[in-house]
Amino acid sequence: MNQNPYELLGVKPDADQKEIQSAFRKLAKKFHPDLNPGDKRAETRFKDISAAYELLSDEDKRARFDRGEIDMTGAEQAPRNYYRDYASASGPGGPYHNASGFADFGDADDPFASFFSRRRSGAQFRAKGMDRQFSMEVDFLDAVNGAKKQVRLPDGPPLDVQIPPGTRDGQMLRLRGKGEPGIGGGPAGDALIDIRVRPHRFFTRDGDDIRLELPVSLSEAVLGGKVRVPTPSGPVNLTLPPHSNTGKVLRLKGKGVVRRGGEQGDVYVTLKIVLPDKPDDRLTALVKDWATTSAQDPRRSMESEHG
Repeated sequence: MNQNPYELLGVKPDADQKEIQSAFRKLAKKFHPDLNPGDKRAETRFKDISAAYELLSDEDKRARFDRGEIDMTGAEQAPRNYYRDYASASGPGGPYHNASGFADFGDADDPFASFFSRRRSGAQFRAKGMDRQFSMEVDFLDAVNGAKKQVRLPDGPPLDVQIPPGTRDGQMLRLRGKGEPGIGGGPAGDALIDIRVRPHRFFTRDGDDIRLELPVSLSEAVLGGKVRVPTPSGPVNLTLPPHSNTGKVLRLKGKGVVRRGGEQGDVYVTLKIVLPDKPDDRLTALVKDWATTSAQDPRRSMESEHG
């Protein structure tokens, strides 16, 4: 060991035992040989921090080191035996009596405590690999209707991703076993795909419903009749009531987003009256004639409200 034990563990000389133990746990999880197979640097690092911890976790040795009575090399006599002197003093059944040297690390719910238990028994440590997270853009209609897409993960072959019907923006899809390899023969982690839905040109999603603004001609608005309306699953006919104003909302039931259980939301159609692109002399003459006999004032309610 060629460094100060306090520096090796990253603690101050006045650190208490809880801080020292916490620092060692954090470093041990990072550099343990079982978690870094074949990595000689990690193995050396683990030996150094183990030796540092043995010195500093023993109050008597630590005090002698602080007083300059022993040097750092004294900690290397048993770099993996922790609380050995305490265990001898307390005897069998004492608070630190455990031949493994790891009795003080957490409880049964601590995965690293389970790791130490396996380590002292000679069993190989197995753990699931880390999950990997990616982002994927999909078209609006693919998210609503469902689709199969292909995504290429870094350092891997292309994968088929099934986009379920009704997928929302920001929804996370899980590809099991497509993450980081497991440790010690453990299962691989998962690939988590963060779905980002591109906006549509005229559809807007509102929960499980779809909203759109539908342009209609003046004649369609006045006379009514059948008009074609686009929906996520394809165009359908909508009956337009006579004398329909801009802003009127009509519903197409069951033409929206698929819900769990198989039901679907609705499509809400907001009408917008659109005049011809080019002036029409006949329409102009008709409206002029109509205006001379009409008493319509669509802004009357606004004027009365404000005096």
